[in-house]
Amino acid sequence: MSAPLTPPTPPNRRPAPSSSSGEAAGPPAPQPSGPAPQDGPSAEEQEYARTWRAPGSGAGTEGSLYTQDGPGIRAELREAAVVTVAVALGGVLLGLLWLWLAPRVPLVGTVTQNSWAVYLKDVEGEQAIGVDGTFTLLAVGLGVLSAAVVFLLRRRGGVPLVVALCLGGLLGSLLAWRLGVWLGPQQDIVAHARAVGQGKTFSAPLRLGAKGALLAWPLAALVVHLAVTALFGPRDPDPYAQTPAQGPAGDPAQGPQESAPPTP
Repeated sequence: MSAPLTPPTPPNRRPAPSSSSGEAAGPPAPQPSGPAPQDGPSAEEQEYARTWRAPGSGAGTEGSLYTQDGPGIRAELREAAVVTVAVALGGVLLGLLWLWLAPRVPLVGTVTQNSWAVYLKDVEGEQAIGVDGTFTLLAVGLGVLSAAVVFLLRRRGGVPLVVALCLGGLLGSLLAWRLGVWLGPQQDIVAHARAVGQGKTFSAPLRLGAKGALLAWPLAALVVHLAVTALFGPRDPDPYAQTPAQGPAGDPAQGPQESAPPTP
């Protein structure tokens, strides 16, 4: 004959003996002496789930690790626009300082065959290099100043803020360059030579020979702002520094403990 297809009953799940109407039921099965098992999660599991809550499930609530960090994207864009305009307007100060502190390039005009010719009075002079150097140093100083002020007003970084600093610095440099040229000596050197007279010394127009000096302000602002943000900016919370919940016995490494029932 073939073996039965029904598997045997596990040893810990033996069927209870059927009691007939005339027979008394047997003694009840012994109950375990330990505490009753909990149906829900333990206190440690609940604390872990509360601490490491996912961003999509209740993020931003008290006790959650994923809280909202800083303003929203619209607020950041508004702040970036304000920073761009404010830094760009600083180009007026740079232009005035450049016009005031830049060395003058001396020129002299003479008449040759009924035509005016303008020459450098000091052929070996370095005034033209000094004009570019003055603009570069002033731009670097204003870049450091603008980055420090922006960091003090808002002690958080962010891509919109950094882009605003760089863009505002570039616009400020362009504004300072054109303002200094416009307020500086006359651009028509022949007309200027005729106005002052033959053999008289006059200043050459204010010019920026090295156009790379226009990048001094944004580069200085970028480097300084990143440096001060890395050194003095707020730190993100360390997820591994979260302390577990303390149990009633005061042991920080264990959750709530249950006392064992007294031994009969």
